[in-house]
Amino acid sequence: MSDYFPPPPPEQPQPEHRPPVGAAAPSPWAAPAPPAGKRRTGLIVTLAVGGGLVVAGATVALVYALMESVSDSIALPPERSDAPYSEPYGEEPVEPAPEPTVTEPDVKEDVTITACRRDPQIGWQSAKVKVVNGSSTTASYHIGVEFLGKDGTKVAEGVTGVVDLGPGKSVVEEVNGLGEVPRGTTCRLVDLMRVPAED
Repeated sequence: MSDYFPPPPPEQPQPEHRPPVGAAAPSPWAAPAPPAGKRRTGLIVTLAVGGGLVVAGATVALVYALMESVSDSIALPPERSDAPYSEPYGEEPVEPAPEPTVTEPDVKEDVTITACRRDPQIGWQSAKVKVVNGSSTTASYHIGVEFLGKDGTKVAEGVTGVVDLGPGKSVVEEVNGLGEVPRGTTCRLVDLMRVPAED
């Protein structure tokens, strides 16, 4: 012990807590009253649990209400009936865009055979074809020619092409067959194709 500090005082007996004047005396068989701090803790726990249950219940109700509204908004259309498809939704039907009124001529009208002959020296057949672009845009053409014997069977064939022919313009091309063919062979156009040029 230090010389500068006196010893602590001896422990004093604590007075008993007596009930206020006029109050009934507690029963000797009653459980002792819990300390004041414990009563407050129990109240806080009770309020916390009760508040948590209220919040959880409100959350469940909110989620249920949201799911109901979402399921109503994404409901499937009714089964097929005589009514128009858009009738349940009250919307005006959308009409398809009108087709363009400009119609291009058939490619068969653009290509004609102007000559069909057999080379007398080597016996190969050839055809001259005239191409007139009857469409409204620049186009390229693929042209096939079959060479047919007297009985109508194909004895040879050839192809040619025209690239970027302007509207109303014309050109003459020669299509040659490969191999010798009999006399009297004729020519026939096949596999005609017109492809508009890309801008």
